[in-house]
Amino acid sequence: MTTLTLTIDGMSCGHCVMSVQKALRAMDGVDVEQVLIGSAALQYDESKRTLDDILEAVREQGFQPHPAATA
Repeated sequence: MTTLTLTIDGMSCGHCVMSVQKALRAMDGVDVEQVLIGSAALQYDESKRTLDDILEAVREQGFQPHPAATA
């Protein structure tokens, strides 16, 4: 599993948090640790998901994600 922290521009409320959290949790191979206004922490299985898959899922919710750190 790869650890990923995202900085997410455009989030401003609890609805934003729920929208991103729901989109990420729906993805097979993604384990969401925490979603807050402006950020998300998760782990993902690189054999099932790519970083681009995750970024696109957040973009589809109307926000601009940026990887803050990977490990």
